[in-house]
Amino acid sequence: MKRTLRHTLGTLACLAALLAPPGFAQGTPVPEYALKAALFFKLPPFVYRPDTDRGTPLGMCLLGSNPFGNALQKLAASPIDGRPVRLRFIDAGKEAASCEFVFISRSEADDLDTVLRRLSGYPVVTVSDIEGFARAGGMVEFAVGTEGAIAILINRAAGQKLGIEFNAQLLRLARVVTP
Repeated sequence: MKRTLRHTLGTLACLAALLAPPGFAQGTPVPEYALKAALFFKLPPFVYRPDTDRGTPLGMCLLGSNPFGNALQKLAASPIDGRPVRLRFIDAGKEAASCEFVFISRSEADDLDTVLRRLSGYPVVTVSDIEGFARAGGMVEFAVGTEGAIAILINRAAGQKLGIEFNAQLLRLARVVTP
C-alpha cells in the first residue's frame, strides 16, 4: 500500500500539469488550485467511510465559490477507485447529505463554524484550504507552505466522530492536528 500511495502522490504533479492552462512551459510551477483539485480527487481511496456503497457514484461536492476553474469537471470525468464520480456544486449544508467529500471554498470562511456544524450530522469528509480549517473542526486541510508546497493537515478526531478513518500511509505523509 505504501508504494501505491507514493505512486499516487507522485502522479499528482503530472495530473496537475495536464490541468494547467495551455502555454505553460515545462518547469513552470503548477497552478495552486490545479494541484489542490488533484489532491481532492486523490483522497477517496485513502479514506474509510462507514457507509461506502461501491455500487453507487462517488459524491464529490464543492461548497461555495469555485476557485478551481474547470479542473474539477475534468477530474470528475474519470472514475475514482472504480466508481464513477458525481460532481455537484452546492450552497447549503443540507445538500451535502448526498456528498461523500465536500471541498469548502474560502468564500465560506466567515461562516465556517456554521457550515461545519451543519455538516457534522452527515458522514461527509470535509476538505478545505481555509487557514486553520483542521483546527476549527474540519477533517482535511490543504495548507500552502514554503515555496508553494502544499501540506496536508488531518483532524482525525473530527473524522472519528462520524466513523471516518484515514489510511495509515496518508497519515504518515500528513500532519495530524488537534482542535
